[in-house]
Amino acid sequence: MTREIRSWLSDMDGVLVHEGVALPGAPEFVRALRDGDRPFLILTNNSIFTVRDLRARLASSGIDVEESSLWTSALATARFLVDQMPTGSAYVIGEAGLTTALYEAGYTLTAADPDFVVLGETRTYSFEAITKAIRLIQGGARFIATNPDVTGPSQEGDLPATGAVAAMITAATGRQPYFVGKPNPMMIRSALNRIDAHSETTAMIGDRMDTDIVAGIEAGLRTFLVLTGSTKAADINGFPFRPSQVVDSIADLVGLVRDGGVAGA
Repeated sequence: MTREIRSWLSDMDGVLVHEGVALPGAPEFVRALRDGDRPFLILTNNSIFTVRDLRARLASSGIDVEESSLWTSALATARFLVDQMPTGSAYVIGEAGLTTALYEAGYTLTAADPDFVVLGETRTYSFEAITKAIRLIQGGARFIATNPDVTGPSQEGDLPATGAVAAMITAATGRQPYFVGKPNPMMIRSALNRIDAHSETTAMIGDRMDTDIVAGIEAGLRTFLVLTGSTKAADINGFPFRPSQVVDSIADLVGLVRDGGVAGA
């Protein structure tokens, strides 16, 4: 059996770039998508950067994409909140990627009786801000987090990320957050809606079994695991699910895009 792939979703870090350097085949893959007029989005759970920032960072590595081809957990969170409560209010812990997404979605950013506490990623988590979030949640604000990643990479090693700080707030309040980003398939479905794509004819490329691949599977997409990031070949058997296909790098998928995206089901 064959299955046509008309649209593509791809994770960014570990698939297209690593520490600001393009991975083998990444510029060619994106160029093939554009040349073939294939709808695509580049996804990231990182909520720190705006799409303008991300476009500039990718361009510096030799990958040319439009801002409209980028979809972050911050944008997905803003979309979710608007669907839940248009023109609501939120107390936000995060950086420009998250605050800009919420502001542009029409949300009021406030510490005075907000509807939601929204936790995103930042390199400078403030104890004062976390304490304020805890008290607002105890007072009735609903708890939302952009993504569940507990660590993030840096040149010096792992850094605590959104999921780790969310666990601290949960321990203090007894309230679990709703995580919008991967592996929640909601982020995948919101991406599909953005490019008017259907799950039956869309593929997800990722480097992490526990976020990218499981989110793609749960959203009904064909999934490709690349071995240039977090998950190594030896790790795959530790998971109770499998990607549709495992490839060494995104370079192995350039030909598939150029051939019209027909792959074995």
